[in-house]
Amino acid sequence: MSKKRNILVTHALPYANGSLHFGHLIESIQTDIWIRFLKMMGHQAIFICGSDSHGTPIMIQAEKFGIAPEKMIADMQVEHQKDFADFGIAFDNYYTTHSEENRELVETIYDRHYKAGNIVKRTIKQLFDPVKNLFLPDRFIKGECPRCGAKDQYGDSCEVCGATYVPTDLKNPYSALSGAKPIEKESEHYFFKLENFEKFLRDWTQGGHLQEQVTNKLNEWFEAGLRDWDISRDAPYFGFLIPGEKEKYFYVWLDAPVGYIASFKNLCDKRKDINFDDYWSTISQAELYHFIGKDITYFHALFWPALLHGAKFRTPTSIFVHGFLTVDGQKMSKSRGTFIKARTYLNHLDPEYLRYYFAAKLSNRSEDIDFSFDDFVQRINADLVGKFINIASRCASFITKNFAGQLAKECKDIPLFYSFSEAGDEIAEKWEKLEYGQAVRHIMALADRANQYIDEKKPWSLIKDPANTAEVQDVCTMGINLFRVLMIYLKPVLPMTAERVEKFLQIKPLNWGDKDNLLLDHRITEYQPLINRIDPKQIEAMKMDAQQDIKNSQTPPAVTANTEAATVKKTETISIDDFAKVDLRIAKILSAEAVEGADKLLRLKVDIGNEERQIFAGIKSSFQPEQLIGKHIVVVANLAPRKMRFGMSEGMMIVASDGDGQLFLVEPQAGAKPGMKVK
Repeated sequence: MSKKRNILVTHALPYANGSLHFGHLIESIQTDIWIRFLKMMGHQAIFICGSDSHGTPIMIQAEKFGIAPEKMIADMQVEHQKDFADFGIAFDNYYTTHSEENRELVETIYDRHYKAGNIVKRTIKQLFDPVKNLFLPDRFIKGECPRCGAKDQYGDSCEVCGATYVPTDLKNPYSALSGAKPIEKESEHYFFKLENFEKFLRDWTQGGHLQEQVTNKLNEWFEAGLRDWDISRDAPYFGFLIPGEKEKYFYVWLDAPVGYIASFKNLCDKRKDINFDDYWSTISQAELYHFIGKDITYFHALFWPALLHGAKFRTPTSIFVHGFLTVDGQKMSKSRGTFIKARTYLNHLDPEYLRYYFAAKLSNRSEDIDFSFDDFVQRINADLVGKFINIASRCASFITKNFAGQLAKECKDIPLFYSFSEAGDEIAEKWEKLEYGQAVRHIMALADRANQYIDEKKPWSLIKDPANTAEVQDVCTMGINLFRVLMIYLKPVLPMTAERVEKFLQIKPLNWGDKDNLLLDHRITEYQPLINRIDPKQIEAMKMDAQQDIKNSQTPPAVTANTEAATVKKTETISIDDFAKVDLRIAKILSAEAVEGADKLLRLKVDIGNEERQIFAGIKSSFQPEQLIGKHIVVVANLAPRKMRFGMSEGMMIVASDGDGQLFLVEPQAGAKPGMKVK
């Protein structure tokens, strides 16, 4: 056993404005496998993460749902943790960037850099939405690419030709929030002078902390020149106020990575066996690793080390960068039903299928990874069921039926067992170096050898002659032992299967060192199926649910999801046939009440003539519930019911807005009756 190491591991913090999907899971599974392997080797490996909980998108999404941002991020954190747990992702601590620990750490880092002259203020021009009355982040500005002319491109890069630019370069820009044409407006901002750390960063990025191809990419950015980094945002914004300011906030990308430290600090407060400074001081001997996607390399490999170094915190031992995930050779697509949420997958398939499939595809390079549905089904059915589990199912039945579950006291084919045991050193090296695909191939090659051994010995033929009884017990005992060694090697990937195997074999939790010991003269339980084959129908059902997820998440173009009045948007025209599909009806409000936990929602019970319905409306800011009872309003009667966290909304109320947030009822003339069509 190598010397015990103290290791702290993180992966990128999932953003708290939406559900987890396949793109998140590949990183979480990659990291979890590594952590589980390190723990099996006897090291103190700590896995921390949390919700990235600040920024304009959080604020806008919460407004859309009619709830406070704090409520939304708390609910989303619970959802994320449930999804992670059901995929076997075992964090030692999962926290949030919206915490006092993070606020204190962000302010400490900012203060140290400000005093050192690494932060300066200057006035800049930004695009401003005159309808929403806020400065627009790059991803909320769209327009025509200044290079190729492609329409509806974001404010920072073109998805058609790959060009990068600043938002003010866009042709015919418009706000993705309101459709309005942005105006240029001046504002004073805080900038982090990254160029002050150029020598340090050149040395650090060349110091073996990154994969070679990542280092090469960073060299391109050095050649282009390190640019100052805008670390502030104007109100309205959901985040931490900059000390001494009233309407300036820390940019989410400043406090998000500091969330790693905050999550660990929160864990230290819970556990007394770990010390904060042992892991984050500049003299720390512990190891620190980050797992990230290549889209956030710039932040993690340049800004983050510079922030840490300049604020007197230790820097990462290594940053592991993985590639993007494609599905059937293409970007994840909502229209094709291949944009699959974690929970949608879990509703149909065993989470360990995905853990194994990703492991089989991953390497230590930042290459893109493709998820092929056909390959997924074939690999699970052939490898896990046909090769690995097949060993146990073939041997256990003979042991149970003929030997009352008792394994032999000794085995003859000891060299075969030790060839499997000795292979563990090479497999361990592959897990350690993140060469997961190579490790899986090696393990499956051993599974082939184990099945070949059973085929050669033919216990089903031997058992026909009573004189061969002892040999059958010997052969099947060896088969069970080979299976047990393979389970050790696969336990980081298949932790839930490992628990079932440990129960089946009636043994203690498996550690890596157990690979060298034979399990003899020991009673096992009756075999129960450990992993089932995938039926292709399960895949089709999952795809259908994924498409339904997209439909459920879409909102009508004219009115937002919380039924606030629509602002003027830049939309395509529709035909009279399209408009005819909308069934507008007169409705009478029978009851109205505030929704607990929602800042803007009212729960309405309305009569639409032939039935009563429940509608959630984001109008609390303009109306008191008692004002609405008995009013006649206009509703969209044929809108598909939408399941909200507070209940089912069975229609949509039409209101008007003055553009400044004040809402007005759209009321019919006297004499209108519930159920009448609006034409």
